[in-house]
Amino acid sequence: MKKSILLFSLSVILAAGGITSCKDVIADAENPTAGASELDRKAVLTQWADTLVIPGYQRFSSKLTAMKTQSTAFTAAPTVAGLQSLRQSWREAYLEWQKVEVFEFGPAADVSLANRFNIYPADAAGIRRNINSGTYNFELATAIPQQGFPALDFLLNGIAADDAAIVQSYVATANQRRYLTDVVNTMDQLLTTVRGQWNGPYRATFVNSTGTNAGSSLSLLVNSYVRYYEQALRSGKIGIPAGVMSGVAAPDKIEAYYHRGALPLQLAQTAHATVQNAFNGRAGQPSLKSYTDALGAKDSRTGQSLTKLINDQFSLSSQQLVSLGPDLFSTLQTRNAAAVQSYNEMQKAVRMLKVDMTSAMSVSVTYVDNDGD
Repeated sequence: MKKSILLFSLSVILAAGGITSCKDVIADAENPTAGASELDRKAVLTQWADTLVIPGYQRFSSKLTAMKTQSTAFTAAPTVAGLQSLRQSWREAYLEWQKVEVFEFGPAADVSLANRFNIYPADAAGIRRNINSGTYNFELATAIPQQGFPALDFLLNGIAADDAAIVQSYVATANQRRYLTDVVNTMDQLLTTVRGQWNGPYRATFVNSTGTNAGSSLSLLVNSYVRYYEQALRSGKIGIPAGVMSGVAAPDKIEAYYHRGALPLQLAQTAHATVQNAFNGRAGQPSLKSYTDALGAKDSRTGQSLTKLINDQFSLSSQQLVSLGPDLFSTLQTRNAAAVQSYNEMQKAVRMLKVDMTSAMSVSVTYVDNDGD
C-alpha cells in the first residue's frame, strides 16, 4: 500500500496517560477568542506569508534549480562524478523540501504539491514500466508515486546495483534519461506555479482573510499544519515504517529508502524542527504560539500555558527522534520499540495541537483521519 492510502486510513491504539484533552484547556472567558482579535490573526497570517512561506519557497526554489542544473548535465553526459553531484543536489533539495511541505494550503493545495513531490515508497515497478514504454502522464492519480523526490531516490540510488551500473543504465537508455528529466521538470513547473501565486495575488487574499471559519486563512493554515504533523511526520516518517498501524515493522516504507544511511532520519528531524519553528515563529513576532497565548489557553489541571506544554512535548519528541539514529532503516530492524516510542511521543503533541489548540482558536478540524482524536 502506498503512503497516500495509509495516511488516510490509520487505525491506531492511542496511549491515554499524560495527554491533555479539549476539556482540560480554558480560555480567558466563555468566548474562546476573547483574548484575541482580527488584528492578531492578520498579524499571524502576515508573518507566515512574509517570513515563512514566501522566503521558504524561495530557498527551496534555489535548491531545486541547482538539482535541475545537475540533472541536465548528467543526462547530457552520464558519468559517475555527474551522478554523485546530482545525488548531492537531490539530498540538499530533499532536506529543504522538509521546510516547506507543511505549507499545503492555498496554491500548494490547488496543485497537490505535497502528493506530487513526496509520496513514498516510490512505485519502482511503475517507473520501470514508464521508462520501457516511454509513455506516461504525471497528472494521473496512479502516477503520484512515480514522480517527485521518491522517484528520484529510485532513479539515482536504486535503479541498478552500484554507481557504475546506474550510470551505464542511463548511457544505454534514452527513455531513462528522458524520464529523469521529465520528473525534475515537472517538479520545477509545479513549484513555479505555486510561487507565482504567492508572489502575486494570493498573498493579499491570504493575509486579509481574518476569520476563523472553515474557509478562512487561519483555518487553512492550522489544518494544514496539524495534518502535516499528524499524518506526514508522525505517521508517514515514523509510525508506518515502525508498523504502529499494521503491527509489523516495515523498514521499506521509510523516506529515501533507496539511499538509506543517515538521510531518512535527517529528513524526519528537519521536518520536526520545521514544525516547532513554525509554531513559535521569530522572537517577539506574531506566531501560532503568541496567538494561542493571547487567547489565554491553559491546562486546567496545572494552570500551565498550553503553548508551554506543546513546546515541552516538542522537545521530548525531538529527543526521542535523536535516539533513532544514525541509521533509521537499521533501527527499525533492530530497535523498533524505540521508533514506536517516538511515534507515541509525537502523538501526545498531536492531541494538544489538534484538540486543545484548535478548540482555543475556534478553528474546526476539517481533514479526515481515523485516529479517534
